[in-house]
Parts: sequence; C-alpha cells; structure tokens
Amino acid sequence: MSPLVSIIMGSTSDLPVMEKACKFLNDMQIPFEVNALSAHRTPDAVESFAKGAKARGIKVIIAAAGMAAALPGVIAASTPLPVIGVPVKGMLDGLDAMLSIIQMPPGIPVATVGVNGAMNAAILACEMIALCNEDVAKKMEEYKAGLGAKIEKANKDLAEVKYEYKVN
Repeated sequence: MSPLVSIIMGSTSDLPVMEKACKFLNDMQIPFEVNALSAHRTPDAVESFAKGAKARGIKVIIAAAGMAAALPGVIAASTPLPVIGVPVKGMLDGLDAMLSIIQMPPGIPVATVGVNGAMNAAILACEMIALCNEDVAKKMEEYKAGLGAKIEKANKDLAEVKYEYKVN
C-alpha cells in the first residue's frame, strides 16, 4: 500500500492537532504517511521530500506549522502537488501561523484551513482525490450525507428539551 496523502508537521508536538487528520484519512481508508520535517531545522530534507513526493505517488500534502509557519510554503515552492496548510495554535492564538500560511506569493498557493483545522484539511485532501477516484468520491458523498443526518437528529433531540417558555 502506497500513501496518497502525506501529513508533514514541523515537530511531533503538532501530533495532537494532526491526529484528527490521521483518524479521518484512516476512517476513509485513504493510505497516508506521517512525518516530522522542519523548514528551519531540516531545510534540505524538506526540499528533498517535496521534490520527490509526486514520483512516490503522493497526491496531496497536508503540512502543519505554528509560529513562523514556513513549512507549507516551503513545501509548495518545491512541488507541483496541492499543499494544504494547517496553522497550529501557539502564539497569538494561531493567527500568526495562519497569516504566514495564507500570505503566499503569486504562483505558490497553499490552501489553508482554520487554526488547528486538521480534520478539514483531511476532508479537503479526500475531496481532491475524489476528483479522479470514484471509490473515494462515493465515501465523501456518504460522509457529507451523514453530516446532514446528524443535524436532523440533533433537532429531534432538541425538540425533546422542555422549558417553560420554549415554544418549539
């Protein structure tokens, strides 16, 4: 089994955030890999990874970074693959990381999800893969349909909650 998605984080301290992406990809039965690479501490390894990812069969890269948050952009600069950046909450509640990831120069886009939004990054990666993979497309359709069912159930449950002045 070869990975389709690569999850890269600047440090293993980001793993608690990125576990949601790992769990979603695992639940969707999408082969993935997880590695720690630092744009500042291992720049040669980051460049080598990014340049070789497509040849290894990777389709989408999810890169998590906090603070200076250079990792997603550095990867995007060295690969033709789509890169999804996950800003990790740290200083300034992650706003500094988010701005570093979304403010990329023309020609080097990085799709960016919300602060600590690892699950949304995994969902977006699956949607990208679904464009050319019918099995993944079907799983995503089922997942999205399940979201609506959860809300419908929540409303039924809320209807059972009683308050003296509640009218629904």
